[in-house]
Amino acid sequence: MMQPIDCHECGTAVLVEKFSMPHTSVQWLGDTSAACPKIAQAAAVGEGGLCGTTGLSCSTLRATIDDAVRQGRIEIISRVEPVLGQLG
Repeated sequence: MMQPIDCHECGTAVLVEKFSMPHTSVQWLGDTSAACPKIAQAAAVGEGGLCGTTGLSCSTLRATIDDAVRQGRIEIISRVEPVLGQLG
């Protein structure tokens, strides 16, 4: 289940889901480059090499999420992958 969190630097609100410390799923609630000043700046100078902001991320938001996990505000959830040939 995605959980809301706000970046501790700029206040940008996103939904986040953690499956492990390195595996984070983020859903932006608006236009990414308009919502996040760091991504807007990176997009303006052409960092990432991909269309739009697909390849860009914000280190401050990532740190905010990691801090929330350590503080117990964001839960790491188990992800169960389906097994071929087995239902439920």
